Amino acid sequence: MPPNKWRTRPTGGPLDAALASWLTEPGSLTARCQRNCRQFRVRLLRYEKGRALADEGLRLEPSRAPAWIREVALECDGVPVIFAHTTLSTVGNGRLSRWLARLGSNSLGSLLFTHPGFLRGAIEFRRLDPRHPLFQRAAALGLAGDTLWARRSLHRLGAQQVLVTEVFLPAVASFCG
Repeated sequence: MPPNKWRTRPTGGPLDAALASWLTEPGSLTARCQRNCRQFRVRLLRYEKGRALADEGLRLEPSRAPAWIREVALECDGVPVIFAHTTLSTVGNGRLSRWLARLGSNSLGSLLFTHPGFLRGAIEFRRLDPRHPLFQRAAALGLAGDTLWARRSLHRLGAQQVLVTEVFLPAVASFCG
């Protein structure tokens, strides 16, 4: 599989069993991190109004609207293991917009997987290469090879939708569990 194409399965690239287990985790990565490390932390890197990335605009409605962008590092025992990038359209400010604004260094995953109103769409997978903006941001947190695996899914709460992309850093494989 060429890098930079979103797919419904993580196929066509080097993927060891430990990483595959994380990549295909059906539940909350926050909960899995908490189970597999002694000290878990969400480090807020960015929260601001901006534009969705080109490939995100294909999933979000309306696609050209300004968006709230939130980026965090999920850390296990002080080591960044996942870079998470969240995009929420600013159109129709509802509960989700207010919740996102107040999250700070708290986990969005804890909210998405515990609130009964959220509906999660299909998970998509992709190998990111250095040309992709999310590869560049994730690689700034730690060592990265030629590519990084990522996954994304669209979560809906009423009329609002949030696209969550998670980029897996090499250190995640050492927290197998």
